[in-house]
Amino acid sequence: MNVTQLADRLRQDPAFMENVTRWEVIPPRPAQTADFPACLDPRLQPVLAKRGIHALYTHQAQSVEATARGEDVTVVTPTASGKTMCYNLPVLSAILQNPDARALYLFPTKALSADQVSELYELIEEMGVDIKTYTYDGDTPAAARKAVRQAGHIVVTNPDMLHSGILPHHTKWVKLFENLRYIVIDEIHTYRGVFGSNLANVLRRLMRLCDFYGSHPQFILCSATIANPQELAETLIGRPVTLIDNNGAPMGERHFVFYNPPVINRQLGIRKGAIPVTRSISGMLLKNGIQAITFARSRLTVEVLTRYLKDMVRDPLGNAGRVRGYRGGYLPTERREIERGLRAGQVDAVVSTNALELGIDIGALDACVLCGYPGTIASAWQQAGRAGRRQSASIVFFVASSAAIDQYIVTHPNYFLHQSPENALLNPDNLYILMSHVKCAAFELPFQEGDGFGNAPGLEELLDYLDEENILHRVEDKYHWSAEDFPASEISLRSAAAENFIIIDITDPAHHRVVGEMDRFTAPMLLHENAIYMHEGRQFQVEKLDFDACKAFIRSVETGYYTDADLNINLSLLDIEKEETLPRGYKAALGEIKVTALVTMFKKIRFDTHETLGFGHVRLPETDMHTTAVWWTLPPDLVAALPSDTLKNGMMGVANLLRIVGPLYLMCSPQDIAVVYQVKSPITGEPTLILYDNCPGGIGLSQKAYGMRDLLLEKALQIVQDCSCRQGCPSCVGPVGEIGQDGKATAIHILKELIK
Repeated sequence: MNVTQLADRLRQDPAFMENVTRWEVIPPRPAQTADFPACLDPRLQPVLAKRGIHALYTHQAQSVEATARGEDVTVVTPTASGKTMCYNLPVLSAILQNPDARALYLFPTKALSADQVSELYELIEEMGVDIKTYTYDGDTPAAARKAVRQAGHIVVTNPDMLHSGILPHHTKWVKLFENLRYIVIDEIHTYRGVFGSNLANVLRRLMRLCDFYGSHPQFILCSATIANPQELAETLIGRPVTLIDNNGAPMGERHFVFYNPPVINRQLGIRKGAIPVTRSISGMLLKNGIQAITFARSRLTVEVLTRYLKDMVRDPLGNAGRVRGYRGGYLPTERREIERGLRAGQVDAVVSTNALELGIDIGALDACVLCGYPGTIASAWQQAGRAGRRQSASIVFFVASSAAIDQYIVTHPNYFLHQSPENALLNPDNLYILMSHVKCAAFELPFQEGDGFGNAPGLEELLDYLDEENILHRVEDKYHWSAEDFPASEISLRSAAAENFIIIDITDPAHHRVVGEMDRFTAPMLLHENAIYMHEGRQFQVEKLDFDACKAFIRSVETGYYTDADLNINLSLLDIEKEETLPRGYKAALGEIKVTALVTMFKKIRFDTHETLGFGHVRLPETDMHTTAVWWTLPPDLVAALPSDTLKNGMMGVANLLRIVGPLYLMCSPQDIAVVYQVKSPITGEPTLILYDNCPGGIGLSQKAYGMRDLLLEKALQIVQDCSCRQGCPSCVGPVGEIGQDGKATAIHILKELIK
C-alpha cells in the first residue's frame, strides 16, 4: 500500500477521523532552477551532469554567486533542499583553481560529518582530481591524524573537536590556518542556548588564530527554517552575512494529520496515552509496508516504543532487525549500521529521539510519526521533513500527549501551520562561557594589551582578574598562560558538565563491553542504582553508578516494568538585577539564583498498562547551577483573602499555564526554561511564581520574559478561559487530581488580580 492509498482509507474511517483535529494537505511544488554561475570551475559541470544535475536550484545559484563576490552567506531552506551544494561547489571550485586553498567544515554531530564526507568523496572521485578530504574527530586513527594536518584540503570536524583537538594544537595545523579560505557551518539552527554560545566563542578563538597566521576566511552557513537566521548567523560569527532564503527545491504532496487521543475520563480531562496511540499508528504503517520514522521526546520513550514494535515483527527465531531504535548514547558503529539499513531499505521502522532530526541521509522514508510535540515549530518541521525526501507523497502524524503544550498545538493547528518558527537565542557574552574561552584563547596565543576577542565586552577586566588568580601572567603588555592544566579539556561545549558517563555491560563476567554513554545531568535520572536502563528495546538493571569515575555498570534482565525517577529542585537567591512594585500590588523582579537538583526516588512502571508498581530510593549527590530568573510575588491582600490550600492549588495552576505560554512566546524549547511556584519562597519570603533559564548562567530568556511579563500573564489567562474543561485538565492548569476542585477558578482569580 502506498501513502496516497493509506490516506484515502484513513479518511473514510470514522473511528480514526473523530480524533483528527485537522488534516492539512500541503500541495506539491515544482523546482525553480537557474543556470550554473560562470564563477564555478568548468570541471564541475560535467560531473554534475553525470548525476543528472543540469541546472542548480535558485537558492544554490544565488549562494554560489554571493560567495564568489566575497560575502559571508547564510542559506536557509527546508530539509532535503540541496543545501550541501551551496558550500561544496564554491569550496571545490576554489581548490581546483588554487591547490593551496583550504576549507574547514563544521557539523554538530559526528554522524552528520560522516554522511556529508561520503557525498563529497563521490564528487571528487568522479572528477578524478587530487582533493584530499578527511574527517578529523575522536574516531580518526592516530596514524591518520598527521596526514590530515599536513595534506587535508577539506577538514571535516565538529565544534567539540575544533575546541579541544585543533585550536589548542594550532602549531601542528600551520598549513590549514595559513591557507584557510572557507569555513562552512551546517545546521546552525542547532547552535542555540549553551551550545551556540560556546560555539560563538570557539569561532572567536578560530578567527584570532586566522589573523595571527594571516588568513581571512569566508563563512558559508546553512540552517533549517527558523525565525531569525540572519541574526543567529551574525551573532555566531560576529560579522554581517547575506541571507539567502528563496527555496528553489521541489517538494512532493504532504499530508499533515493532527491526532488527539480520545478522552477516557471527561471529568478529570484524562486522555488515552500518546505512547499506545503512537504504537498503533506506527504499527499500522509497519504492517502496510510503509517505511517510517517515529520521533519521541525522551530516550525512555524511544526504548519503550522500539520494544513494542519489535514484538510485532519478531520471526520464529526472535529476530526483529526490521525495527531499530536510534538515540544519543548508542555507539557510533551501531548508529552507522542503522543509517545504512535505512538507506538500503533493510529497516522498515526506526524510533528515534531528535538525533535523526538533522540532515543525515537515511533514504526515502514515506511517513513520519511525532509522539508528542518536539518542543519547537522548527524541530517539528525538521522531523516532518524526514519523510518524502525524494519528491514522493508523504504523510506525517502528530500524536498529542496530554501535556499542556501538546494540547494547545493540537487544538490550535493554525498556530503551528502559520506561526513563524522560533528565534534561536544565544548569549556568547554569558560570563561563565566567555571566561572559559578567554582562558582557552590565552593558552593558544598570549593576549596583548588592546587586543579584542570578537565583540566581547570587558576583556581587559577579565584578563586582569585571571592575572590576579595566577591563571595568566602579565609581562609588560602581554598576558601569558601560566596555569598547569589544559583549559579546553575541562570545558564541554554542550553542557555545564565536563564529562559523560560510560555505560558498561557486565552481564558476561569474562567480557565487559561498553554499550553507550550519557551526559552528567541525565545520568542520575536514568542510571541510578536499580534503574532499568533500556537499549535497543533490551532491558538492563543498573548494578552500580560510580559518580567519581563516571561509569555505570549494567546487567541484562527481563522484567515487566521500566523505571522513571523524580527530581527535587531547590532555589536560592544570589542577586537582584531589577525589581519593580506595580500599582496593582505585586512585585516583579529579575535576578540570579542558584538551582540545586537532587534525584531522591524512582517509580517502577508496568509495560502495557503503565500502572505504578512501586517506588525505590536514590542516594546520589546533588548538583548546583547558577542561572537567571524572573519572578512574580503575589500581592499581600490577594494572599490574605485565600485559604492556604486554595492559594497553593491556584499557584500550581498558574505555574502550569506559564509552562505552556513561556516556550510559545519566548520562542524557545520547553526544556530551555523551568517554572516553579513557592507558597513561602526562600527568594522573597512570600508566595512567588518563578521562571528561570534552565542552563548555567542563562541565555537571555529570563530577561526577555521580564520585558513581556504582562503579555505572558494575559496569554495564560486567555488559555485557561478558552479551555472547555470544568475544573482543570492537562491542557490548562493541570488535572483536577493534582490541583484540586478549586484550582482552575483560583488560577483565573490570581491572573485577573495580577493583570488588573
